[in-house]
Amino acid sequence: MIDWSEAGELFADERPIDRQAAALGGLHPAEMAAAIRRLPLSRRRVLAAALEDDRLADLLEELSEEEQVRIVEGLDPERLARVLDEMEADDAADLLGEFPASQRAALLGAMDPDEAEPVRRLLVYQPDTAGGLMTPEPVILDPHATVAEALARVRDPDLPVPLASQVFVCQPPLETPTGRYQGVVGIQRLLREAPSKHLGRCVDKEWEPIAAEASDREVAERLAAYDVVALPVTDAANRLVGVVTIDDVLDRMLPADWRMARASR
Repeated sequence: MIDWSEAGELFADERPIDRQAAALGGLHPAEMAAAIRRLPLSRRRVLAAALEDDRLADLLEELSEEEQVRIVEGLDPERLARVLDEMEADDAADLLGEFPASQRAALLGAMDPDEAEPVRRLLVYQPDTAGGLMTPEPVILDPHATVAEALARVRDPDLPVPLASQVFVCQPPLETPTGRYQGVVGIQRLLREAPSKHLGRCVDKEWEPIAAEASDREVAERLAAYDVVALPVTDAANRLVGVVTIDDVLDRMLPADWRMARASR
């Protein structure tokens, strides 16, 4: 194994666009977004097309919906569907919401069925409601699961930090929409309890979930009141349908151009 800088001659025939895409793909997603904003739109599209599907998905998640649409307009539907498969369901729903109904339906049909299903459910809700802000894939366990099982789940390095902070306890089925919602267990409580203790004996019932139809303002107020980073969303049958995380609320409440303003500083 040698340092990449010592092997430049091995890639002498590589196209400049491939080298630039490789360099871009090696950045943190936020840095990728800042770098690509400095380029002309035509160059952004060329670079986006050269990125791997998962890295393009990471990039799109750091851009506003308007920026996302401009970049992906030139992608063929099959490629765009694969990128949507790689995106978080709530981000994919936000992007699809920018397309006409016929194009949205075609892209959903081209996506992997397992990835498309939670996106379809999210598209039912208005974007400025709890349902429109939520992710449908939090950490969900049944009341008989143990503290040790919960800690193993939140230890997953691919789990976003806000989702790793709490475990939501529900009756089966454990995929949204779940069985009856019972409560939440924060990671600090998990760290204080015996590994063999059942989650049903650890749930915090002092704060209530929020309805999917609640406004983004109501969601922000509830998060602030409870001083938490993720809030359960339930339907009329008291089933967990998703979780709103604080990063999505901030993204909604901040000015539309906050990402570009940050990048320019």
